[in-house]
Amino acid sequence: MSPPDAAAILHASCVALGACGVLILGASGAGKSALALELMARGAMLVSDDRTRLELRDGIPVATAPEAIRGMIEARGVGLLRAQTVPCAAITLAVDMDRVETERLPPRREVTLLGRPITLLHKAEHAHFPAAIVQYLKGGRAA
Repeated sequence: MSPPDAAAILHASCVALGACGVLILGASGAGKSALALELMARGAMLVSDDRTRLELRDGIPVATAPEAIRGMIEARGVGLLRAQTVPCAAITLAVDMDRVETERLPPRREVTLLGRPITLLHKAEHAHFPAAIVQYLKGGRAA
């Protein structure tokens, strides 16, 4: 990858499953770290927790961790945990933890990150939500 041509620090967490990065957005206490931990329990690797550096590399939004917090994730009621990380991930999906999904079959949504459209999901308050995100990353959405 080439050097970044645009960059920003976001209040977000990020995990990666293979080459696919998931950027988890939301206010403090919205459940960003909790969703990241659930995804990590299903095979994802931590990129960054709570603050994520987003860079545009070759036209693709790529997430990295600020050095000071690399390799750590907060688990409320437990504390800061050490975690294996990947150094960066191309963002292919974003999850907005501040907005709850009300549709059974929601429309396709996008968010613009560094001028690029990224598929967006709203938080689904169902136990299967983390598993559905993993499957989304593995196989995409049919309709």
